[in-house]
Amino acid sequence: MTIQAAHTFLNLSKVAQSINETRGSNDKVKICADYFSSLEDETDLMLAAQFLGEGAFSNISGKRASVGSRTYSILAAELCEIDYDKVFKPSKTALGSSSETIEKLFTNIPEARAKWFPQDLTLKEVEAIFESLQAVSSRADKQEILTNAWTKMSPLEVKYFLRIMGRGSLRIGFESKSIVSSIVKAFKKSIEDVRYVHMITGSLGKTAALARNDQLEDAQFKLFQPIAFMLASPIESRTIENYTDYLAEEKFDGMRCQIHVKGNEVRIFSRDLNEITHSFPEIITFFADRSLPGIVLDGEICVYKNDTIMPFQHLQKRMGLKKPSKKILEQHPTILISYDVLFYDGKPVFEHTLLDRRALLTELSKEYVFPVTSQYPISHEDEIEMLFDQAIAHGNEGLMLKHKQSTYEYGQRRKSWLKVKKPGGSIDTVMMYAHAGSGKRGGTYSDFTLGISVRNDDRYEEEFIPIGKAYGGYTDEELKKLNSRIKEITAEKYGPTLGLYPDIVVELEFDDIQVNKRTKANFTLRFPRFKAIRWDLSPDDVDTLIDIERLYENKLNQERLKQINNPSFVFK
Repeated sequence: MTIQAAHTFLNLSKVAQSINETRGSNDKVKICADYFSSLEDETDLMLAAQFLGEGAFSNISGKRASVGSRTYSILAAELCEIDYDKVFKPSKTALGSSSETIEKLFTNIPEARAKWFPQDLTLKEVEAIFESLQAVSSRADKQEILTNAWTKMSPLEVKYFLRIMGRGSLRIGFESKSIVSSIVKAFKKSIEDVRYVHMITGSLGKTAALARNDQLEDAQFKLFQPIAFMLASPIESRTIENYTDYLAEEKFDGMRCQIHVKGNEVRIFSRDLNEITHSFPEIITFFADRSLPGIVLDGEICVYKNDTIMPFQHLQKRMGLKKPSKKILEQHPTILISYDVLFYDGKPVFEHTLLDRRALLTELSKEYVFPVTSQYPISHEDEIEMLFDQAIAHGNEGLMLKHKQSTYEYGQRRKSWLKVKKPGGSIDTVMMYAHAGSGKRGGTYSDFTLGISVRNDDRYEEEFIPIGKAYGGYTDEELKKLNSRIKEITAEKYGPTLGLYPDIVVELEFDDIQVNKRTKANFTLRFPRFKAIRWDLSPDDVDTLIDIERLYENKLNQERLKQINNPSFVFK
C-alpha cells in the first residue's frame, strides 16, 4: 500500500476484506492500525475510522442515508439486466446478504462489467455521495445517485459501500472495540484513555484524530451528545466469587435508551446512539414538565398500560415512528424507567461507584418524581432463583446483577454487570443454507439459515421458509460432523453459500419472536442459537409457521402482574 493510494475508498475496501479473511483478532487489529498510520490527512483518518466502525455518518451526526434494501437491489438487477424476482431474489436468499449478492453479480455478469469504470474515488468523494443520498427522499433520485456512484467503483467497493451505508456491522469480525484497539496500536496510546474519549465524544473519527494529535486530554463530555452504553455479560460466562458484592435488579421487557434533559429540552438516544426523541412524545412531555437540571439517565422504555408493563411486541409498534398517531399513543403508551445516572450538576458521574450513582438517582427521583427500578441485596446464590421467578411473574425478561463498586464501564462486557435470563423458547427447524465462515472459522460452513415447514399451508407454495440465522451453540466436533454431512446434501452452490436438501434438523433456541413483515414468515427470532442438533429427527418433524404464530400469540396474551404491586418498580 502506497501512501498516495491509502486515502482511496478502494484501499479501505481492500483493508476491510483483508481483515475479514484474517483469523486472529490481534492480526486484524494490526492490519487496521497500519492502515490508520498510513493516512496522512486528518479528515481521511476520521472518515476511515467512521466508515469501518460506525457507518456512512458519525453516530452523533443524526444523519442517515435512508436507502432501503429493495431500492438498491432493484437497481442492481436493472444494471445487471436480470429479472429481480426470478434471479436476484433467489440469489440473495441463497447468499443471505444483499451486498454479497450484488458483488457476485457485478463481478460475473458481462452486462454489468461493461458498465464499470473504476476511478479510485477518495474517502472524501464517497462521503459526498453519502451526503447527497441523505439529502434526497425519492427512490428515483436515490437510484440515480447510486448508479453514478457504482459505475465509478469496483464490485468490492460496491459491497462495502452498501454495508457502510446500512450502518450495520461490516460482517468482517471487527466491531467498534476493535477499531478502538487499532487506534491504540496505531498511535501508541493507553487503551483506557482511548476508550474514555470514545465514550464521551461518541465518535470513532474524533477519537482517532485526538489520539493522533496527542489531544486525548482535551476531550470533554457534552450534554445532548450520547455516550457509549455499559454492557452486560451472561452470568454463565463469568465466575462469581462473592454474590454479596452484587445488587439484583429486574430486567424490563423494553428498549434500552439514554435520556438527556435540561429544563424543557429533552432528547432520547437508542442503544446504537440514534436519536429517537420524536418517537416518544409523551416521555418528552413528562420529563420537560419536571424542570430538571442538566442530567443524563440510562434506562428502559416500556409500553405501560393499566399499571402493567406490556410485552416487547407492543413496543415494536412504536419503534421507528417519527410522529406516532393519537391512536397509537392511546393503544401503546410508553414510559421511561431509569436505573442509572451518568451526568448531573454540570459534570459526569460515570467514574463514581454504582452505590454512589444509585444514591444520587434515588435522591433525584424523589425530588423530581420519575420512575426508577429497585435493587435488591443478595446474601446467597439461592436468592437469585427466587428473584428471577419474581421477575418473570411480573412479565420481565429476567435479572441484572450489578457490582456495588463498579464504575460505568462504557462499551465493555466484564463482570460488573451480569444478565440472568432463560430462553424464550425453542423450535425444531430444518437447515436450508450453509454459509462459509470467516476469521478463525474460515474454510468451514459455520453460519446457517434455518427454516420452518409450510408444506400444508395454503398461503405458500414452498415446503420450508426461513425463520432465522444462527452461528453458535455447537461444539467443534459437532461443526465438523455438520460440515461432513453438508457435503452429502448440497443441492446448489452460490459462491460462499450452499443450498441444502432438507435433511439436518436443529432445535433452535431463542429469546423472543418478533413480527417482521419483510420476511416470508412475517416473523423473526430474537437472538436464535443452536440448542441441539437433532440427528434423531427428520424434516417431517420440524415445527410449522402455524406453531410460530401460536407461540407469538401466547406470549402476547400472557397474563402479567400489575406493576403497581411490584416493589421492583418505584414510581411515587
